Formats: sequence, C-alpha cells, structure tokens
Amino acid sequence: MRFLKLVILYVFLLIFSSIEIKAQRIRKVTDKSSYSDNVLFGKLLKSAQDTVIIKEKAHNELNEVVVKSQVSLVKYGTNGNLDVNVSGTVLATSSSVNELLGRVPNVVVADGEISVVGKGEAIIYLNGVLINYERFAAIPVSQIAKIEVISNPSSRYDAEGKAVINIITKQNRESGITGTANQHTTVSKFGGTSYNTLLDFSYSKGKFSFISNYGLQLGRNRELLYTTRTRPNPDDYMKSELTTDWKRRFNNYSNFGLGLQYHFSSLDYISLMYSGNVSDLGGITESRNSIANNSRNSLYATDIDRSDVLLNQFINLNYNLTTKKGSTLFIGSQFSNYNQTIGDFINENSLIEETDSERYLKNNVGSRITIAAVQADYSSKVNEKTKVELGAKFSAASIDSGTDFLVSNDDVNFDLDDKLSSDFEYNEKIIAAYFSYIRTWNDKINLSLGARAEKTSYNLFTNADGVQKFEKSYANVFPNLLLNFEFSEDWKGHFSYVSRITRPRYQALNPYVIYQDPFTTIEGNPNLLPEKTHAFEIGTMFKKFDIKIGYTYKIDPISAAALRGDTPNSYILRALNLEKGHIFFSSFSRSFNLNWWNSNNTVSVTWQKSVDNYYDFVFSPVKPQFYLYSNNTFTIPRFFKFQLLAWYLSDRSYGLGNENSRSTVTLGIERNFFKEALKLNFSANDIFHKFMVSGDYNVGQTQIYYHRTYTSNYFKLIATYNFGNSKKTTYKKAEIEQSENNRAR
Repeated sequence: MRFLKLVILYVFLLIFSSIEIKAQRIRKVTDKSSYSDNVLFGKLLKSAQDTVIIKEKAHNELNEVVVKSQVSLVKYGTNGNLDVNVSGTVLATSSSVNELLGRVPNVVVADGEISVVGKGEAIIYLNGVLINYERFAAIPVSQIAKIEVISNPSSRYDAEGKAVINIITKQNRESGITGTANQHTTVSKFGGTSYNTLLDFSYSKGKFSFISNYGLQLGRNRELLYTTRTRPNPDDYMKSELTTDWKRRFNNYSNFGLGLQYHFSSLDYISLMYSGNVSDLGGITESRNSIANNSRNSLYATDIDRSDVLLNQFINLNYNLTTKKGSTLFIGSQFSNYNQTIGDFINENSLIEETDSERYLKNNVGSRITIAAVQADYSSKVNEKTKVELGAKFSAASIDSGTDFLVSNDDVNFDLDDKLSSDFEYNEKIIAAYFSYIRTWNDKINLSLGARAEKTSYNLFTNADGVQKFEKSYANVFPNLLLNFEFSEDWKGHFSYVSRITRPRYQALNPYVIYQDPFTTIEGNPNLLPEKTHAFEIGTMFKKFDIKIGYTYKIDPISAAALRGDTPNSYILRALNLEKGHIFFSSFSRSFNLNWWNSNNTVSVTWQKSVDNYYDFVFSPVKPQFYLYSNNTFTIPRFFKFQLLAWYLSDRSYGLGNENSRSTVTLGIERNFFKEALKLNFSANDIFHKFMVSGDYNVGQTQIYYHRTYTSNYFKLIATYNFGNSKKTTYKKAEIEQSENNRAR
C-alpha cells in the first residue's frame, strides 16, 4: 500500500489512509490473524485489546482505521523514569494537582512536600519549565495530558530537588471551539463540604490558538494536629499536650489563566501565558495547650480568627523552534509575583492555678515576593548516533516582608511586641549553564554524560532578635551519568549517577513568627544551608517487570524539629540542617493491561538513616519502610469504569526518630452519557481515613510525639460537560529523527 500515512493521536487512536483502497462497505474486524501478512498492521492489532473498525468511502480514499484500546495508565522507561497518563483516565477526576499527584505511583504528598519514594523531595516542571509550588497549585487538572516522574534528572534540569515531576498539558490540534465545564461537590464528615467549579475554553483557527481557564473553590476544610512534649527528668519535669485545630473557610480560592499561541510555521511557534490564583482563607484556628510541671498546672486556650489573602500572578513568554534536521531551540522567560496579607485576630485565655486571665493579640503580616527568570536550551543532532544539548539560565528573586505583632489586655489599646515583630529582606541570584553529550553504540548502549554549573549569591537582612545581616556566594558543579543497555527486545537495563542540591524555601529562611500559643511558635531559620545529594541507581526491565535499587548520600540534609525556647516551657518549631544522611532503596513494579482491566502495582523498601551530633537528638535503631501501591481500573464496555486505588506506607525509623504507618483506599465509578459529552464520576477517597502523619523523636532531653489528621476522607461527585464545534485538522510535524521514521514505514 503506497503513500501510507500514520498519524498517532495520544496513545490509543491510529489513523491510516491510502489512495488505493476502494469504498465498498463498513465492517468490523475481530480476526487479527487475517492481517498477519501486513507486519505493521499485525503488530497494531496484536497490541490492541478491543474491536478494530474500518471505515471506507468513495473516491478511492480510506477515511480512517481506528484501533481502540484501554488507555494504559503507566509506562515505565528504560532510564528509570515513569510516564503517567492523566487524560482519558480516572486520574483526570482529581480536583487539584496536589490530589492528583497523591494518586500517582511512587509519589507521596504530605505536609506541603511532594516526594518520590527512594529519592526525596521533587521539583515541579510545567511543559519543561521549572515552576514553584504556588504556580503548581494554579494548574487546572482538566488541561493535563500526562505526568513524567523523572527519578534521574539530566543536567538539563535545574539542580534543585532530588527528583523532577514534569507536568505536560494537552496540545490543541483541533480547529474551532472546545470547552469543558466541571462541577465538583465534596462532602467530608471530618472536614465539611466544599464546591469546586472548573471551566476551560479554547479556540483555534489557522495559526492562532487561544486557551483560558477559571476555577473557584468554596466551602470548608480542616486539619488537626495533636502534639505532646515531655521532659521525663524529675528535676526538670514538664509535659505539654497541645491540640491545634485549623477550621479553614474558603472565601475565595480560585485560579485563572489566559494563553495565546501563534505558529509561524509547522516548525516554530511563540506562546504567551498569564495565570494566577487567589487564596482568601478565613475560619478559626483553635489551640489548646495543657502544661504540667513541678510547680503548677496551667491551661491556655487560643482562638485565632484567620484573615489570610494571597494573590499569585505569573507571566510566561516562550519561543520554540524545531529544524528539519532534528535540532531544537527553546527560549523562555517567566515573571512571578506573590502578594500576601495576613490580619489575624487572636483571643487568648489562660487558667493558671485557678487564676483566669485574658488578652488580645493581632498578627499583621505583609509579604511580597518577585521572581524573574530567563533561559535558553539548544539541542543538535551531530549525526545519527550523537546529540549534544546545552543551555543557560538566569533567575533573580526578591522577598520583602514585615510583621507587626500587637498585644492588648482590654481589646482597645494595643502595644507593639518587639520580640514577635520583625522585618525581612532577601535577594537571590542564580546563574546556571549546562552541557550534555548523548551517544548510541551498536543500537545496544546509550550514554548520556553531562554537567550543570550553578552560582548562587544572596543577601539577607532581618531585625528579628536584633539586626542580622547575611551575605554569601557559592558555586557548584553537578555532574550526571546515565547508561542504558538493551540486552534484547525484552530485557533492558540502566545505571545512573546524579548530583543535586536542595535550597531552603524562601519562607523557611524568614524568621518571622507564626503564633500558636504563648509557648509554641513557628519561626524561620536564616542560617539554613542548602542540602546536597549524590544518588546512584541501577535498574532493569524484563518484559513488563521493572526492578530498581539505589543509594543516596546527603550532606547537610534539611529537616525540622521542636527546639526549646528562651523560657522553660516554650518551644520553637524550626527548620534545621542535620549532619548527613543515607538512603538505600529497591523497588519492583508490574503492570497488567487487558481489554477490561488495567492494573499498575509497585512494591518498594527504603532504608534511611539520618545522622546529627549538634542538636542532641537521641539515636534509635533504623527500621526500613515498605511501600505498596496498586491502581486498578475495570472497564465494562458501554456501561461504566470502576477504579480501586490503594497504597500503604509502613512504620519506619530513620535513626533520629520514628514515623508511623499510613495508607489510603479510594473507590470510584465513572459513566459517560450523550456520546461522551457528559461524564459523571463518584468517588470515595480514603474510605478508612488512615492517611494520618504521626511519629516521635527525642531532642534536647524532650520526647516529642505528633499526630496530624487531614481532610482526606470524603465523598465526591463530579459532573463534566464537553462542548464545542471543533474539527480535526491535518497535523504537520517536522521530519525529526529521519532514520527512525524510515524504519517505521
């Protein structure tokens, strides 16, 4: 069959056309053996799990051949990476990217941190561009096509973070108007009820494409923390039982975005995107602290009337060019602005030896963060087996915040508390450049060798606890190596070495005070050092089995602890640097993809040991942690999809403390109506309410236990309506990797 064209749309739709096939009839093909003489077609039918429909029409033109198959949720790469499909799967029903990532294999989301099992905290990329957590929170799930979990990042990615999660959004290849309207209703006995409305709209004509989105969340949410702090020494005995209950109210929790893209040709385009999110949080934070010591018993009740408003805005301008020879050029710039205003009113009551007292406090905070970055990436194909990549990036960040903490005994006359008030200024510049050399030998061995150089300079000013000024500049080189081996078609392997750095979050450096009660505060640490890691990994893929083992060495690992304050009963929750850390891990994964059942399963074990001789931690025996994950989707054709997702993290001890087990089980059912124009989904998340973070550690003669409960158990009903009059257009793609295209014909 001459002039054969193959167009692959996403991962499940294949279209063939030929000028030599005459129109006769429409027929369904279920006998795959009848096409065994066509090698390419035979392989396609062999991999398909459903009916193949051939549509023919007049004028000697075959309109389309559609091979429909259950979308595979996960694809394991030979280099240790993981591709997770979102579009067209039950994962697309998540209300937020945070919730979505919590359902991805090998990814754990807790306490505002996103981690990859066996690797540690990950940084977030959006379509290959580094973003921060606030920008990440503004991404609408409905626009996400897939997620890449990159366990062994090359030098192309920023050295920040121990792993990379790259979120890839959908690309509009249709002419006309398309849109999606989503309504989420979430009901939780623990946290309350919330409503999430999401709207997406896109328009494309000729060389122009326009996209927009808006999401609004209203309702309530809750988080509960129970902490005990005990000094068992009889001469210095103290026991504090603290319960903090965050009863949040979403006054206006929304995200928005507007984007424009123009194609100069099929090889290059320019895009401009404006997006942001508003977080207007209200509600009450209730804190109850019961303290007993050798001299007296006391009770402190603190109610904080929250008024926190945060406006984040982002502008991205990008240019992409792909040449016919396979070279690519990307030039991107982004500007981010964060404005936060806190106006908390605090009512504090105390009972000390039958004596009542009351006072009133105000915590007024104004904060502004500005970040600007520009980068350029270039890759060139030297020959059929060699490619080089190089690039550079410059970023600048500026933070300016001020805290006024006011105290009154009569709710009328307020005085400034100098100890709890402070100003903070921080300026940072990072210059980076990288180079990668990629080479293939005998189609069996692939080498990627690279290095990234980064120079960081910053200055910091704060008047918390007296005027403090810091100014520092440091440079690092981060080499990396990745080897891929193809022993046979069914057996592949890889080895990697990656060096990374984790810089402290801006707010972790800010020493301003988050007040919980007279004896408990959360404060930043301007003396934090960046954490450096060296990670090794070896893995193999045999058919559909994926096995990996690895080791990571940490220098100055960033952790946190409750440290004693200036008074006998006071404690400060603060980020700090430990001395070093060791992590060993191994994992085993297996996927099944039948015509009615899609299952992805992972088992891993992690052994972690943290070491420190400065903060007087009490050492304990190390205990490994087991991770079990299973995500199953059952499809009943023409009826519904049913999902069962479960994961489990066992107890662990990392030398300086212990963490208790946690788990979640989620059930979901989905049904399409009106030719897939309307989709209904009902899910029960964390039905046993076992996702709770708890543990204990001993530091400075104090035994500390913590138990944090989230609004993770809920019932959710989602209605999704797709509208528009779009039409398929011919998608023209540059002829890249010509030899590979020739082999596919």
